[in-house]
Amino acid sequence: MLFNVGDLVTRKSHNNDMVFKIKDINSDIAILEGVNLRLIADAPIDDLEPCESCFEELTEDDRTFVKNMEDYFNLDRDNYFYLPGKVLHIDADKDYLDRCLKFYKEMNVACYGVVSSEDKIHLKINDYLEEINPDVLVITGHDAYYESSDDYTSISNYKNSGNFIKAVKMARKYEKDHEKLIIIAGACQSDYEELIKAGSNFASSPRRINIHALDPAIIASSICLSNKNDPIDLMKILARTKYGKDGIGGIITNGTMYVGYPR
Repeated sequence: MLFNVGDLVTRKSHNNDMVFKIKDINSDIAILEGVNLRLIADAPIDDLEPCESCFEELTEDDRTFVKNMEDYFNLDRDNYFYLPGKVLHIDADKDYLDRCLKFYKEMNVACYGVVSSEDKIHLKINDYLEEINPDVLVITGHDAYYESSDDYTSISNYKNSGNFIKAVKMARKYEKDHEKLIIIAGACQSDYEELIKAGSNFASSPRRINIHALDPAIIASSICLSNKNDPIDLMKILARTKYGKDGIGGIITNGTMYVGYPR
C-alpha cells in the first residue's frame, strides 16, 4: 500500500494500539508522530495500516477533556466578572501546539504560542517572558527515557530532559517566585524529579510514561481558571489529565484567576 507524509496510521506489530501521523518517509521506514501521545517512533512501511476514522476519534477525544473541565464554567456571571491567567506555551511540535491552542480557546484562556526546538528554548525564553508577561509558562515537546540504560537518575539517559531543565532554570532566573510564574515542563518520559528541582511547579513524568498531547494545556488551563486567592486542588487537577499522577505531578500553588465585582 502507498503511504504519504501526513497520513494517519497504526502499527500492526503493536496490535494497532496507537494512532500516528506520518512525519517523514526514508526509503522503507516511516517516521511517526503520536496523534494523542507526545511520542516519536519509526516503523517499516509494511507494518503500517491506514486509520480511516482517526479524525473523528481525535475530535471526540479532545471533547472529552473539555467536558471534564465543565465545573470551571459554573461561575456566578450575574454579579461577578472573571479574569483568567495568561499562558505562554512553548512547544517543539507545531501540530501539538496548534491542538493545545484550540483547547485553550475552548477554555476561554488567553495563550501565546511559540514553536521552538527543545535545544533552542532556553536561548530566547527571557525575551518571550518579558514580552508576554505570562502567569503560566508551558515548556514541552518530545522526550524519551532510554530504558536500556537502567539508570533513571542520569540526565544523559533522556532525549530532551536536559534541554527542558536548562529552559526552566533560565525562566527561574527571570522570576524566582513559584506563585508569580507557574511553570509546567516536560514531555513523554521526562525526568520528573530534576524538572521539579530546577523550578517547575508541574512536570512529567513521575512513572516515565508517555503523556497525552493535551496534558500540559489541561494543567495550565486548570490553573488559569482557579481563584488566585485559593490553593488549587492538586489531586483534582492531576486527575483531569490522561494518566493522572503517573503522567504528571507537581506542587500545590494558588490559581491565577482574578474575580471582580460588579459585572
